[in-house]
Amino acid sequence: MKNLHFKDFFWNSDLTCTGGYDAIIQYLNDGKRTCKEVEDFMKARASVEEKYAKDLLGLSKKVCGHNEMNTLKRSLDMLKLQTEHVSLSHLQLAQSMREEAKKLEEFREKQKEARKKMEQQIDALHKQKSAHFKKTLDLFSKAQNAKQTAEEADRLYHQNVTIVGKIRDEWMKEHIKACEMFEKQAMERINCLRNTVWTHLNQLSQQCVTSDELYEEVRKSLEQCDVQEDIEHFVNLRRTGDKPPAPVVYDNFYSGLRPPAVAPPSQLPPPIIRRGPLPDPTNNSGDTIYSTVQDAGYSVIQY
Repeated sequence: MKNLHFKDFFWNSDLTCTGGYDAIIQYLNDGKRTCKEVEDFMKARASVEEKYAKDLLGLSKKVCGHNEMNTLKRSLDMLKLQTEHVSLSHLQLAQSMREEAKKLEEFREKQKEARKKMEQQIDALHKQKSAHFKKTLDLFSKAQNAKQTAEEADRLYHQNVTIVGKIRDEWMKEHIKACEMFEKQAMERINCLRNTVWTHLNQLSQQCVTSDELYEEVRKSLEQCDVQEDIEHFVNLRRTGDKPPAPVVYDNFYSGLRPPAVAPPSQLPPPIIRRGPLPDPTNNSGDTIYSTVQDAGYSVIQY
């Protein structure tokens, strides 16, 4: 299939009409806006990555497992470390995106300057072509209506037809050159945008790979996290003794007799011990003698 080109399809039957040329310029201006939009998009995405990187960096500095110990502590420290590395990689990604956006901006400005020179040249030819064509039509009218000056008018008319012919030939050559240049710029712009977006996506994909590699380090660290080892580490580090306290014995301060040792008290509250009545003070000899508060010689001293 034959390729279509600007120079073959943007002509007009009216010599003074610039519709075809205007359509090309409108297309190029739309392309310039697309470049600017993609450029702004990438700059905005770079700002998002930069903010994300800073937030991640701040997160990596937060306390996480400060009081933990041994293998789990190492895994949590690795998590913070790799989070910091991920933040730095996103910061680098943001810088790369800005560099790509800068390249696109330079490309857009370069095309703008080249197109500006060509547009100025074509606009000048359009003005010259329109002015001479209008003058030729005026002389054509004079040649028709002024019989007394027919020969002079006809001479001037013929002269201007020749001039317009030359201007038309020059304009057509420049129009073709402009079409070829503008078409080349459009192809370069489309190719540049395609490559820029492709590079942008490659950067994002590489970032995912980089992040996964960094997170893999955390997973490897977690594989080394041993629950039993951490428990034993804590026991060995903070142990306070391996013998329980001795049982609490009951002392009867009234009889002075110490009851036999009993098993350690259970978790239940100790039973309430109710004292019986005081023994009869008239005991047999050899028994312990108790005084009563009614006795004149009451004393807590035992005889």
